[in-house]
Amino acid sequence: MTTTAIPTGEKPATAPTTRRRAKRERQGAAWVFLSPWVLGASVLTLLPMAVSLYLSFTDYNLFDPPHWVGLRNYTQMFTEDPRYWRSVTTTLMYVVIAVPLQLALALVVALALKSMKRGKAFYRSAFYAPSLLGASMSIALVWRAVFNDGGTVDNLLGTGGWVNRPGWALLAVALLTVWQFGAPMVIFLAGLQQIPAELYEAAAVDGAGTWRQFLSVTVPMLSPVLFFNLVLQTIQAFQVFTPAFAVSAGKGGPADSTLVYTMYLYDRGFVASHMGYASAMAWVLLLVIGIVTAVLFRTSRSWVFYASEGER
Repeated sequence: MTTTAIPTGEKPATAPTTRRRAKRERQGAAWVFLSPWVLGASVLTLLPMAVSLYLSFTDYNLFDPPHWVGLRNYTQMFTEDPRYWRSVTTTLMYVVIAVPLQLALALVVALALKSMKRGKAFYRSAFYAPSLLGASMSIALVWRAVFNDGGTVDNLLGTGGWVNRPGWALLAVALLTVWQFGAPMVIFLAGLQQIPAELYEAAAVDGAGTWRQFLSVTVPMLSPVLFFNLVLQTIQAFQVFTPAFAVSAGKGGPADSTLVYTMYLYDRGFVASHMGYASAMAWVLLLVIGIVTAVLFRTSRSWVFYASEGER
């Protein structure tokens, strides 16, 4: 029997040392694979955000070096700019109109698709298609033609062109967003398919009709999915730009009735060359979206039901 002598001065690797070395190797490999994302996020997201935060405290016109003005942009925004507050009001009205209508339509269509026996894949794709096309400028221009004077809506309803009426133009913009209900519909459909059939059978045995089953079974079990869609669509609604820009021909009219927040931000930054002011507007929008999202998460404790936790 032969034995291998350990060279003098060298110690055998212990198990903890081997595990630490293996852990470092795994972490190193993970960082190698994550490095493209980290680099992209740093260069394309974090760095521009830091620059825009600095510019929000400056007077910058895209051509001359930025000049530090402190809080003047924010003060002017909140106290001296009536169009800013009109854009805030218009955006809030848009969110209140578009988000509930879009989610309601998405849920109704998802319920209809769930009960279909044949052609479900075809109709699911057909209803999802507007979500792929609706964000394009070409579709928005077609939408403007449909709701313009002499357009399809005018010929059918005789109400005149909605895009030229202050009381109706924002509704035309909101309906374009509602038409893009495909993404939340697919999410609702996935959530509906996860609800156990035994719950509906038990409710039917107890004498619950269709409406009672919807309120007592479908809504509670679907509440996490509803909450997810609500947060996602609310964030997107606050950032709406293309539909309002196309429908109003880039002017926010008539009478600023379609002047949403992002359009006014674009006007201040790229039309009037007040990039410092536009940067301040962008950070206020980010803060507001964060607050609204936090409020939604806070209130969700009282109405979102998670079956695994058994609590509301």
